[in-house]
Amino acid sequence: MRQFQSAVARPTTSALATNKLIKNTYTLLSMTLLFSALMAGLSMAMNMPPMVNLIAFGGAIVLIWFVLPRTANSTAGIFVVFGLTGLMGFGLGPILNMYMQLQNGGQIISTALGGTGVIFLGLSGYALTTKKDFSFLGGFLMVGFLVLILAMVANLFLQIPAASLAISAAVIMIMSGFILYDTSRMVNGGETNYIHATVGLYLSIYNIFISLLHLLGVFGGGDD
Repeated sequence: MRQFQSAVARPTTSALATNKLIKNTYTLLSMTLLFSALMAGLSMAMNMPPMVNLIAFGGAIVLIWFVLPRTANSTAGIFVVFGLTGLMGFGLGPILNMYMQLQNGGQIISTALGGTGVIFLGLSGYALTTKKDFSFLGGFLMVGFLVLILAMVANLFLQIPAASLAISAAVIMIMSGFILYDTSRMVNGGETNYIHATVGLYLSIYNIFISLLHLLGVFGGGDD
Protein backbone atom coordinates (compact mmCIF):
# COMPACT_ATOMS: atom_id res chain seq x y z
CA MET A 1 0.00 0.00 0.00
CA ARG A 2 2.82 2.37 0.89
CA GLN A 3 4.58 1.54 -2.39
CA PHE A 4 1.39 2.44 -4.30
CA GLN A 5 1.06 5.72 -2.39
CA SER A 6 4.71 6.53 -3.09
CA ALA A 7 4.26 5.79 -6.79
CA VAL A 8 1.27 8.15 -6.94
CA ALA A 9 3.01 10.87 -4.93
CA ARG A 10 6.07 11.08 -7.22
CA PRO A 11 4.16 11.96 -10.42
CA THR A 12 2.00 14.41 -8.46
CA THR A 13 5.05 16.12 -6.98
CA SER A 14 6.68 16.21 -10.40
CA ALA A 15 3.59 17.79 -11.97
CA LEU A 16 3.44 20.43 -9.24
CA ALA A 17 7.12 21.24 -9.73
CA THR A 18 6.64 21.52 -13.50
CA ASN A 19 3.63 23.79 -13.12
CA LYS A 20 5.54 26.00 -10.68
CA LEU A 21 8.49 26.16 -13.07
CA ILE A 22 6.26 27.18 -15.98
CA LYS A 23 4.40 29.77 -13.89
CA ASN A 24 7.62 31.31 -12.55
CA THR A 25 9.21 31.35 -16.01
CA TYR A 26 6.34 33.09 -17.77
CA THR A 27 5.84 35.53 -14.91
CA LEU A 28 9.50 36.54 -14.96
CA LEU A 29 9.54 36.58 -18.76
CA SER A 30 6.54 38.92 -18.88
CA MET A 31 8.12 41.27 -16.35
CA THR A 32 11.48 41.35 -18.12
CA LEU A 33 9.87 41.92 -21.52
CA LEU A 34 7.98 44.88 -20.09
CA PHE A 35 11.14 46.22 -18.43
CA SER A 36 13.07 45.75 -21.67
CA ALA A 37 10.39 47.68 -23.57
CA LEU A 38 10.54 50.51 -21.02
CA MET A 39 14.32 50.69 -21.38
CA ALA A 40 14.00 50.73 -25.16
CA GLY A 41 11.53 53.62 -24.89
CA LEU A 42 13.92 55.49 -22.59
CA SER A 43 16.78 54.95 -25.02
CA MET A 44 14.64 56.23 -27.90
CA ALA A 45 13.62 59.31 -25.93
CA MET A 46 17.28 60.03 -25.14
CA ASN A 47 18.15 59.53 -28.81
CA MET A 48 21.11 57.32 -27.95
CA PRO A 49 23.77 56.81 -30.66
CA PRO A 50 24.12 53.48 -32.54
CA MET A 51 27.26 52.59 -30.60
CA VAL A 52 25.08 52.10 -27.50
CA ASN A 53 23.65 48.95 -29.10
CA LEU A 54 27.07 47.30 -29.25
CA ILE A 55 28.01 48.41 -25.73
CA ALA A 56 24.71 47.22 -24.25
CA PHE A 57 24.88 43.91 -26.10
CA GLY A 58 28.45 43.37 -24.91
CA GLY A 59 27.42 44.06 -21.33
CA ALA A 60 24.52 41.60 -21.62
CA ILE A 61 26.87 38.92 -22.97
CA VAL A 62 29.19 39.41 -19.99
CA LEU A 63 26.25 38.95 -17.62
CA ILE A 64 25.06 35.82 -19.45
CA TRP A 65 28.44 34.14 -19.65
CA PHE A 66 30.14 35.12 -16.41
CA VAL A 67 27.54 36.33 -13.88
CA LEU A 68 24.37 34.35 -14.56
CA PRO A 69 25.95 30.87 -14.08
CA ARG A 70 26.99 31.89 -10.56
CA THR A 71 23.66 33.41 -9.55
CA ALA A 72 21.03 31.35 -11.38
CA ASN A 73 20.23 29.32 -8.26
CA SER A 74 19.73 32.33 -6.00
CA THR A 75 17.56 35.42 -5.74
CA ALA A 76 20.45 37.44 -7.15
CA GLY A 77 19.86 35.69 -10.47
CA ILE A 78 16.56 37.56 -10.85
CA PHE A 79 18.36 40.90 -10.67
CA VAL A 80 20.91 39.66 -13.21
CA VAL A 81 18.08 38.74 -15.59
CA PHE A 82 16.58 42.22 -15.23
CA GLY A 83 20.05 43.68 -15.76
CA LEU A 84 20.74 41.86 -19.00
CA THR A 85 17.24 42.31 -20.43
CA GLY A 86 17.34 45.99 -19.48
CA LEU A 87 20.67 46.39 -21.27
CA MET A 88 19.39 44.65 -24.39
CA GLY A 89 16.25 46.77 -24.35
CA PHE A 90 18.28 49.96 -23.93
CA GLY A 91 20.52 48.94 -26.81
CA LEU A 92 17.43 48.39 -28.95
CA GLY A 93 16.54 52.09 -28.78
CA PRO A 94 18.94 53.31 -31.53
CA ILE A 95 17.73 50.54 -33.86
CA LEU A 96 14.09 51.47 -33.33
CA ASN A 97 14.87 55.14 -33.90
CA MET A 98 16.51 54.19 -37.19
CA TYR A 99 13.35 52.42 -38.33
CA MET A 100 11.21 55.32 -37.16
CA GLN A 101 13.00 57.45 -39.78
CA LEU A 102 11.26 55.40 -42.48
CA GLN A 103 7.97 56.56 -43.90
CA ASN A 104 6.09 53.64 -42.34
CA GLY A 105 8.53 52.96 -39.51
CA GLY A 106 5.87 52.80 -36.82
CA GLN A 107 3.92 50.23 -38.79
CA ILE A 108 7.04 48.13 -39.37
CA ILE A 109 7.85 48.09 -35.66
CA SER A 110 4.29 47.24 -34.62
CA THR A 111 4.07 44.50 -37.27
CA ALA A 112 7.38 43.01 -36.15
CA LEU A 113 6.20 43.14 -32.54
CA GLY A 114 2.89 41.50 -33.39
CA GLY A 115 4.56 38.85 -35.55
CA THR A 116 7.00 38.04 -32.77
CA GLY A 117 4.13 37.65 -30.32
CA VAL A 118 2.22 35.34 -32.67
CA ILE A 119 5.29 33.16 -33.26
CA PHE A 120 6.13 32.89 -29.57
CA LEU A 121 2.61 32.31 -28.30
CA GLY A 122 1.85 29.82 -31.07
CA LEU A 123 5.00 27.72 -30.68
CA SER A 124 5.24 27.86 -26.90
CA GLY A 125 1.51 27.19 -26.56
CA TYR A 126 1.81 24.21 -28.87
CA ALA A 127 4.67 22.71 -26.85
CA LEU A 128 2.79 23.30 -23.59
CA THR A 129 -0.51 21.79 -24.71
CA THR A 130 0.81 18.80 -26.66
CA LYS A 131 3.65 18.10 -24.19
CA LYS A 132 5.68 16.69 -27.08
CA ASP A 133 9.38 16.10 -26.48
CA PHE A 134 11.41 18.31 -28.83
CA SER A 135 14.75 17.45 -27.25
CA PHE A 136 15.80 15.81 -30.53
CA LEU A 137 16.08 19.33 -31.98
CA GLY A 138 18.97 20.25 -29.67
CA GLY A 139 21.79 19.04 -31.90
CA PHE A 140 20.31 20.48 -35.09
CA LEU A 141 19.69 23.84 -33.45
CA MET A 142 23.21 24.15 -32.08
CA VAL A 143 24.76 23.26 -35.43
CA GLY A 144 22.44 25.72 -37.17
CA PHE A 145 23.31 28.41 -34.63
CA LEU A 146 27.05 27.93 -35.18
CA VAL A 147 26.59 28.06 -38.95
CA LEU A 148 24.61 31.28 -38.52
CA ILE A 149 27.42 32.88 -36.52
CA LEU A 150 29.94 31.96 -39.22
CA ALA A 151 27.63 33.33 -41.91
CA MET A 152 27.18 36.60 -40.00
CA VAL A 153 30.92 37.03 -39.56
CA ALA A 154 31.54 36.26 -43.25
CA ASN A 155 28.88 38.72 -44.36
CA LEU A 156 30.51 41.48 -42.32
CA PHE A 157 33.27 41.37 -44.92
CA LEU A 158 31.28 40.33 -47.99
CA GLN A 159 28.34 42.71 -47.43
CA ILE A 160 25.94 40.72 -49.63
CA PRO A 161 22.35 42.04 -49.21
CA ALA A 162 20.75 38.74 -50.23
CA ALA A 163 22.87 36.88 -47.69
CA SER A 164 21.78 39.32 -44.99
CA LEU A 165 18.12 38.60 -45.76
CA ALA A 166 18.76 34.85 -45.76
CA ILE A 167 20.51 35.12 -42.38
CA SER A 168 17.55 37.01 -40.89
CA ALA A 169 15.12 34.37 -42.18
CA ALA A 170 17.33 31.61 -40.81
CA VAL A 171 17.52 33.34 -37.41
CA ILE A 172 13.72 33.35 -37.21
CA MET A 173 13.54 29.64 -38.02
CA ILE A 174 16.29 28.62 -35.60
CA MET A 175 14.99 30.78 -32.76
CA SER A 176 11.51 29.37 -33.37
CA GLY A 177 13.05 25.94 -32.95
CA PHE A 178 14.67 27.05 -29.69
CA ILE A 179 11.25 28.18 -28.39
CA LEU A 180 9.88 24.69 -29.02
CA TYR A 181 13.01 23.11 -27.55
CA ASP A 182 13.16 25.27 -24.40
CA THR A 183 9.43 25.01 -23.68
CA SER A 184 9.53 21.26 -24.19
CA ARG A 185 12.43 20.97 -21.74
CA MET A 186 10.36 22.71 -19.08
CA VAL A 187 7.38 20.43 -19.66
CA ASN A 188 9.38 17.20 -19.80
CA GLY A 189 11.86 17.83 -16.99
CA GLY A 190 14.91 18.78 -19.04
CA GLU A 191 14.98 22.25 -17.47
CA THR A 192 14.29 22.87 -13.78
CA ASN A 193 15.64 26.41 -13.36
CA TYR A 194 13.18 29.15 -14.26
CA ILE A 195 15.91 31.79 -14.52
CA HIS A 196 17.73 29.82 -17.21
CA ALA A 197 14.43 29.12 -18.95
CA THR A 198 13.48 32.80 -18.89
CA VAL A 199 16.78 33.92 -20.40
CA GLY A 200 16.58 31.30 -23.15
CA LEU A 201 13.06 32.32 -24.16
CA TYR A 202 13.86 36.04 -23.94
CA LEU A 203 16.85 35.69 -26.26
CA SER A 204 14.75 33.78 -28.79
CA ILE A 205 12.03 36.45 -28.70
CA TYR A 206 14.59 39.26 -28.98
CA ASN A 207 16.32 37.73 -32.00
CA ILE A 208 13.05 36.96 -33.78
CA PHE A 209 11.94 40.58 -33.30
CA ILE A 210 15.22 42.00 -34.63
CA SER A 211 15.15 39.68 -37.65
CA LEU A 212 11.52 40.50 -38.44
CA LEU A 213 12.38 44.18 -38.24
CA HIS A 214 15.14 43.68 -40.77
CA LEU A 215 13.00 41.72 -43.20
CA LEU A 216 10.02 44.07 -42.93
CA GLY A 217 12.30 47.09 -43.24
CA VAL A 218 13.75 45.77 -46.48
CA PHE A 219 10.52 44.64 -48.09
CA GLY A 220 8.13 47.21 -46.69
CA GLY A 221 10.24 50.15 -45.64
CA GLY A 222 9.51 52.53 -48.47
CA ASP A 223 10.87 56.00 -47.86
CA ASP A 224 10.14 59.24 -49.59
